Amino acid sequence: MNLAPLTQRFVLHFGEMGSRWGINRTVGQIYALLYVSPRALNADDIGEALAFSRSNVSMGLKELQSWNLVRLQHLPNDRREYFQAPEDVWAIFRTLAEERRKREIDPTLSMLRDALMEQPSAPDDIHAQARMKQMHDLIELMTGWLADVQKMDSATLVSLMKMGAKVQKLLEVKDKVSSKVKAGLTGRAAAPRLAAPPAAIPDENNRS
Repeated sequence: MNLAPLTQRFVLHFGEMGSRWGINRTVGQIYALLYVSPRALNADDIGEALAFSRSNVSMGLKELQSWNLVRLQHLPNDRREYFQAPEDVWAIFRTLAEERRKREIDPTLSMLRDALMEQPSAPDDIHAQARMKQMHDLIELMTGWLADVQKMDSATLVSLMKMGAKVQKLLEVKDKVSSKVKAGLTGRAAAPRLAAPPAAIPDENNRS
């Protein structure tokens, strides 16, 4: 199985970039190949295309399976296992974000929660805990946003991304409206109350 020039360039680049993202170069190249392949591939196909040993291909596929980034398939009358990357790129994004959250963010949040439960007495620890609180709040805000993104379908997610700067303008309008409402309520609360009108004095001439 020989790779076409464009495919080969993409696979090689993805392997190099993967190593910068903390992904093994071999794993990166295997995933890039599966991503652009028009059909599912087995281990022999992958090893031949990338000139990798069978053991390296096997370890790379196991790593990708642990990240839920490839689907295992079986073909009729073929005992070999075939692999394919999801066709929906947003599904890949959601899976990758979820797996990185579980592996990298959740352990950090757990440590920060434990640290915030303590009652430090040393001034340096008190300062450090305050800084940890800021980090904890930021990470929780980001993970909450990611959780909301995970629930969106691909079409909605694409629409959200395309809004771009429009989201900022919308938030600016919301802030202006909120400020005017608050100012109006404050003004009403601060306005002096008018004195009650004096009670009517009975007219002597109208007394019966």
